[in-house]
Amino acid sequence: MLGRHRAVLPDWLALYYDDPLEIVQGEGRRVRDAQGREYLDFFGGILTTMTAHALPEVAKAVTEQAGRLLHSSTLYLNRPMVELAERIARLSGIPDARVFFTTSGTEANDTALLLATTHRRSNQILAMRNSYHGRSFSTVSVTGNRGWSPTSLSPLQTLYVHGGVRHRGPYAHLDDEAFTAACVADLRDLLGHVRAPAALIAEPVQGVGGFTSPPDGLYAAFREVLAEQGVLWIADEVQTGWGRTGDHFWGWQAHDRNGPPDIVTFAKGIGNGMSVGGVIARAEIMNCLDANSISTFGGTQITMAATLANLDHLLQHDLQGNARRVGGPLLERLRTACSALPGVREVRGRGLMIGIELVRPGTDLADPEAAAAVLEGARAEGLLIGKGGGHDTSALRIAPPLSLTAAEAEEGAAILERVLRRVAG
Repeated sequence: MLGRHRAVLPDWLALYYDDPLEIVQGEGRRVRDAQGREYLDFFGGILTTMTAHALPEVAKAVTEQAGRLLHSSTLYLNRPMVELAERIARLSGIPDARVFFTTSGTEANDTALLLATTHRRSNQILAMRNSYHGRSFSTVSVTGNRGWSPTSLSPLQTLYVHGGVRHRGPYAHLDDEAFTAACVADLRDLLGHVRAPAALIAEPVQGVGGFTSPPDGLYAAFREVLAEQGVLWIADEVQTGWGRTGDHFWGWQAHDRNGPPDIVTFAKGIGNGMSVGGVIARAEIMNCLDANSISTFGGTQITMAATLANLDHLLQHDLQGNARRVGGPLLERLRTACSALPGVREVRGRGLMIGIELVRPGTDLADPEAAAAVLEGARAEGLLIGKGGGHDTSALRIAPPLSLTAAEAEEGAAILERVLRRVAG
């Protein structure tokens, strides 16, 4: 299979592991490979299998909808799409919200950038250092992570600001209050040198960047400065939305002092594996386009049916609360396990979104080889995790389905502790 993959797919299409894994079946929080080996899944298809593998409610919804109609496009009225949009608009916290469905987070962010630049008549965008927003031409241009930005060519003028990474950079030594004040002062100074940008796009917790985040309230403080020039705030909730952080349903709610964002983007987990993304915005912003548009596959009936079933399950079983109840102890368990390991720089996160940053012992230098070794070692013991980070991909990413049990959390933590002691001890 690996030979066939390499013969027909791009060289730049990344694969995990020296001996790449083919996953053929899943149930709950576990998956099986083509050889029949079982793994505890602590990465969920890059935070996409949000509730559980093979969730019966989603499988049933897909089967029943497939038996009626798979697709008709947005050129026709679509009951499941309208019903889901109504629910998401209510959940968003954005007044007079409109919802547009896409097929991915990349496409959602691309649409948000189109709306913001059109509404503001500016092609300047503020973005965060260490950020990731997708692989399209426009979203690559606002991605502040060299490892995921293959070109400097761009339809946008992007200006990068401080704040997304709390414990690296020129303000890392400051306490939270002073850190926020310094980042706000930097933003204000930057805005004094340029024409008013269209928007700031920011992940409340940076996903590909290694699950880094600023102090709570930073983006609320940013918004006070942005509002002086009418600059919009786009919250990229592709990885943080729907309760993953435990404390909040949306990641932006940790920064809500000055109200909700102007635009919110979402994708990944809400479809639990189906290809669903979308944009939520105030009506005046969403309706600013003066040309026709459609989405051939965004909002198609089968993905909407699956997403409605997944959202019902998420809310009825309080999976946000489970992320908080199981994720909090898991984070502390991993912090305790790593506290004496010289190769671990930081264990961070909230809810079921946890990052472990690795460095070369005795230095502050990233150790991507150690991250790769932990990834391999965990797989050998039956655990799948991810990796990321803007500093040479040296952070481990832990993001299991939100239905993770306390026993499964302990099982995964014990494996990670053993492997980290061997690699980073």
